[in-house]
Amino acid sequence: MPRTPTIYDVAAEAGVSISTVSLTLNSPGRVSERTRRRVLAAVDALGYVPKPDAVAKARRGVGRVGVIAPHTSYPSVARRLNGVLRAAATRPLEVVLFDHESAAESASPLLSSLPVTGRLDGLIVVSIPLDDAVARRLTAVKLPTVLVDVRHPGFDSVHTDDVAGGRLAAEHLIARGHRRFGFLGEAQTSDRYVSPSRRRLEGYRAALAAAGHRLEDGDVRLVRHRTRHVLAAARDLLTGPHRPTAVFAADDVLAASVLRAARDLGLAVPGELAVIGFDDGHLAEAVDLTTVRQPLEESGRAAMERLIQQLDRPTAPREVTLGLELVVRTTT
Repeated sequence: MPRTPTIYDVAAEAGVSISTVSLTLNSPGRVSERTRRRVLAAVDALGYVPKPDAVAKARRGVGRVGVIAPHTSYPSVARRLNGVLRAAATRPLEVVLFDHESAAESASPLLSSLPVTGRLDGLIVVSIPLDDAVARRLTAVKLPTVLVDVRHPGFDSVHTDDVAGGRLAAEHLIARGHRRFGFLGEAQTSDRYVSPSRRRLEGYRAALAAAGHRLEDGDVRLVRHRTRHVLAAARDLLTGPHRPTAVFAADDVLAASVLRAARDLGLAVPGELAVIGFDDGHLAEAVDLTTVRQPLEESGRAAMERLIQQLDRPTAPREVTLGLELVVRTTT
């Protein structure tokens, strides 16, 4: 029977002291990123997890849950957080926020180094794919975890059907009489997962194909979620020899960049170009954007309510799928 790896094995594998391993797992902010990555690589390579009994004992009664999400990169996350906080207000819980730069990255160093050895009672992960190694670690230490906007086997999740959202966008644009289509989405850094942006593209492309319209690779732009990159991609999409007359963007911020590019190029919206986004946040209302509405606050509330249920009495994980709605405004 193989021997269970210990903290001593991790220290030897990483070439650091036992205290450095402990510090990395319990207070990752106090070690350098280089050291943290080396220790976590050793942890994952060896399959090491702290003793579950010790973790449970350390965690009992902490009264604190964590929310890790790209808070500063996506306006939609703030609305999800509002739902989380409203649901948390029913219990004496402290909510700790961990910011992650982008939802397009597959493995989050921050998520990998969260203090799962006694600092949190539970965790909500928003819009960040769960790496298999991290999933194993969370399962091993029995940390109740709920995923929002992403899914992983063995974990509770609250999400919408992004593929269906892409179909809604395509069907609306087709009904408006358009025949040349474009898509602007966020690029992924790994093929080990499927992002919401890619799923929305999948539904969009499938619905167009079903109606006899091909969405070629040249009609698609996938970029980093940075203003200058997005604007450049939007302008490029709208200046080709066969430019689209309708563009679906994977979120409202991307859609707003398409509107900006259209204005700069002198294209009338919706006369010469129709634009549709996804989320229906405050930005969509401000620019009168047609968009696919997802229940952002409700998803945060549902995630926290499910986490509280798991803290009170653990049950088998379940998936909750929330509905979508097309909101038609003046950009189409």
